Amino acid sequence: MAELPCKYQILREVGRGSYGVVYEAAVTATGLRVAVKRTRCSEPETVEMALQEFWALRSVQSQHRNVLRMSECLLQTGPGLSSVQAVSHRRQQTPRHLLLVESCLKGRRPCAGDDAVSLWFVTEFCDGGNLNDFLLAHSPDPRLHRHVMQQLASAISFLHRNQIVHRDLKPENVLVSQGEAGPELKVADFGLSKVCQGNVNVNQHRFSSACGSDFYMAPEVFEGRYTAKADIFSLGILFWAMIEMITFRDADSKKELLGIYICQGKNLISVGEAMLDNPNLELHIPIKNKKSMPNEVCVLILDMLALNAKERLDAFELEKRIEQLCYGEKRQRSGA
Repeated sequence: MAELPCKYQILREVGRGSYGVVYEAAVTATGLRVAVKRTRCSEPETVEMALQEFWALRSVQSQHRNVLRMSECLLQTGPGLSSVQAVSHRRQQTPRHLLLVESCLKGRRPCAGDDAVSLWFVTEFCDGGNLNDFLLAHSPDPRLHRHVMQQLASAISFLHRNQIVHRDLKPENVLVSQGEAGPELKVADFGLSKVCQGNVNVNQHRFSSACGSDFYMAPEVFEGRYTAKADIFSLGILFWAMIEMITFRDADSKKELLGIYICQGKNLISVGEAMLDNPNLELHIPIKNKKSMPNEVCVLILDMLALNAKERLDAFELEKRIEQLCYGEKRQRSGA
């Protein structure tokens, strides 16, 4: 079992991936449930991802209800509880992180016992699991769909306003917290995110690292020339897959995952890759049933999936468009 300071008690493992393990834990003094994610910093790639996540969560800490809230980050540099130290949340005290990255990139171990070097992220606990599993466990519901769209559009607009581009938006990277007013979504997993320095317009800032999950990647990401509007494309795929409940079977995990794909012979390829191969590709939305999606939502999703990123909605336009959606409901007349 993993070790943590005595202020936390690990209860159970709730998730495991290539870059870390997530536990449900409790604050010893209060019993408050929290989530604890441990990322081992033994390779340059994992170090970079851990630090990207740290800077993203630290820079927007507790500022938006639909972005995962980090309460603490701990740096473990050796075995035993005494080696777990608090990581500063102030940018002027960052040499420890930079030295850790530098040591790994040069191929040297940061300390004796490389496996013991880890970053621990303590965040709010989301009892509803991830959005992929949550949606597949519920029947399609237009009210739920609109709820999801509003919350995610608001979260991404907030992140982009704060110069943060997520770069890996998909249902598995959105957590669900159950509440009296319905599910509250939390955008999470910022390991591939990028915090842009300075007062920049993220819709003009260029990225070159092709990263993300294939079925949600924008066409331009495959070419390594893209902006924050790649996040909007990913959201468009998410909204489309959610409303029509279109899934595929992941080859590695064998799990059923929400996602839109294009059939190319016996192969399934992502929409972004198909659009890149065939710029004249016409997307048919909806695929299954016209009744499953109001026309105004179809138009919105098509605008989110524009091949030319300059013609694609940005996060701020998207948030306004979703606020104006009737979603099949009749608008009330003023004074009615």
